Amino acid sequence: MLKIGLTGNIGSGKTTVSKIFEVLGIPVFYADEAAKSVMVNDRQLVSELKTEFGEASYFPDGSLNRKHIASIVFNNDAALTRLNSIVHPATFRAFDVWVTNITGVPYVVKEAALMFESDSYKLCDQTIMVQAPLEMRIKRVMQRDSMSHEEIEKREAHQISEEKKALLADHIIINDDSQLVIPQVLKLHKLFCS
Repeated sequence: MLKIGLTGNIGSGKTTVSKIFEVLGIPVFYADEAAKSVMVNDRQLVSELKTEFGEASYFPDGSLNRKHIASIVFNNDAALTRLNSIVHPATFRAFDVWVTNITGVPYVVKEAALMFESDSYKLCDQTIMVQAPLEMRIKRVMQRDSMSHEEIEKREAHQISEEKKALLADHIIINDDSQLVIPQVLKLHKLFCS
């Protein structure tokens, strides 16, 4: 079974493309959702986060104190790098477990915003990058998440540029409202099934 990585910078349309794969019957692993889950369910990770960011990282009920961690990593690149270096391996483990429970499909998709940044693309057989112009992506995120232009640009700054990702990806899906996305996904689906 092939493991296909799916990535793209903020607002590119990764989730839209993922949903099309799901309609085609392909299981999709959402790395961001998995990261949120392992941050409260993976005992090794919980222990590492408490050691690195303090006991206040978790509430007494065991839920994650996101504001506490955000206050530490916000505007502190070294702390953010450390957070990612702790969370990414746990997410990789979750993906490995998830894949072992999947049967009867020619491939699975792993959707991750930081696929190249985290090196998780190395766990995949092939990668797809969803690409859209920067201003279009910013507009989408402003409408979707009520974020400011500045906030989006800060997030964008923590991601590898689209140009660099395009060079690293095996396949590119253009999501710029001038090309239909579904036929692009269907073409890749046919390729991965052959």
